[in-house]
Amino acid sequence: KEQNKQKFSAGYRAAHFFGQAGIYLFLIVMALIVLFPFYWMIISSLKSLPEYKETIPTFWPRQIIWQNYANAFTTANLGVLFKNTLIVGVVSTLLSVFITIITAFAFARLEFKGKNLLFGVLLSLMMIPTELVVITNYQTISAWNMKNSFAGLILPSVTSVFYIYLLKENFAQIPDE
Repeated sequence: KEQNKQKFSAGYRAAHFFGQAGIYLFLIVMALIVLFPFYWMIISSLKSLPEYKETIPTFWPRQIIWQNYANAFTTANLGVLFKNTLIVGVVSTLLSVFITIITAFAFARLEFKGKNLLFGVLLSLMMIPTELVVITNYQTISAWNMKNSFAGLILPSVTSVFYIYLLKENFAQIPDE
C-alpha cells in the first residue's frame, strides 16, 4: 500500500508539474499574440518609408529612425490633438459618471409617478444599436451648430443606459439604513 501511495504521489506530482507547465506555456503564447500588434506598431513607426512599404515585412527595422516621431509631432500637430483628446476624455467621463450616478440613484431610491414605465423605456433603449443612431446624432449636432466643437464630441456620449441599469441595481441592494 505504501509503495502504491508513493507511486501515486510521484505520478500526481509529475502530472501537476506538466499541467502547470502547459498552462504557463499557453499563457505565454496568448500574451505574445496579444502583444504582437503593439510590437508591430512600434517597430513600424521606427522604419523608413520605403522599408515600411515593402511587400515582405521585416520584423526588425534595418535602420531605426527616431526622427519619425519628431516629424509626426510637427507635421500633424500631435500635441494639440493629444490635448484635445485629453479634454474630451476627461470631461465626457466626468459628465457620464455624474449623470449615471444621479439617474441610477433616482431610479433606485426615489418614488415618483411613472418610475417603472420610465425605467422600462430606458431599458428598451438598450436594444437600439449605437450604429443606428450615428446619423441622427450627426444631424442633431449639425442642427445645433456644434460641429467642430468639444460639445459636439462630448454630448452624444455622456449617457449610458447599461451603466445606469448596473448602478441602479447596485444602489437597490444597499439597505436604506
